[in-house]
Amino acid sequence: MKKLIFLSIFLGFATLITTAFRTEKSKAAVTIAPIKDSIASVKAFMQIYKVLMSPRCMNCHPAGDVPLQGDDSHLHTMGITRGPDGKGMYAARCSNCHQSENTAGLHMPPGNPKWGLPPARMRMVFQGKTPRQLALQILDPKQNGGRTKAQLIDHMANDDLVGWAWHPGQGRTLPPLSRPALAAQVRLWIAKGAYAPAK
Repeated sequence: MKKLIFLSIFLGFATLITTAFRTEKSKAAVTIAPIKDSIASVKAFMQIYKVLMSPRCMNCHPAGDVPLQGDDSHLHTMGITRGPDGKGMYAARCSNCHQSENTAGLHMPPGNPKWGLPPARMRMVFQGKTPRQLALQILDPKQNGGRTKAQLIDHMANDDLVGWAWHPGQGRTLPPLSRPALAAQVRLWIAKGAYAPAK
């Protein structure tokens, strides 16, 4: 009888230990998964950040109201400014020089039917932003044109004005990733939780 009681106590204790171990292991797995996802998400965004900070992207997302030009991102010549709709001011409209496609020749005006900066009410500044600041800005519908995460992916992967960066005309450096590689990194960033890098 004593052996039976001892055996019952032992089995009960063993069950408790096993259950506790499984619970802790389960908690650890739940904790580790988000950490892995956040690391993967941040790594993906850092690849995106390199593209967004390249002249092909940043020149149209300046800190001020003057577009930037060239691989050195100097201020646009001829006194060009953003204007309320992002398409220039008065007689100095973007479409005066920037046609629906690139003008042939070295460093000639690039073109796209939608050429211009983001509008004044939603400037979407890249220039001077840290990775964290830029990630948070891109995710904020109040600053990103009201886009959802799915629409952000579509914008980066399919918008023809964004796509111009990989067909910029003669004499201009391409972004550091191909467009399909950028789209893959955007999908990964968002799929893994759309984490912003630490400060």
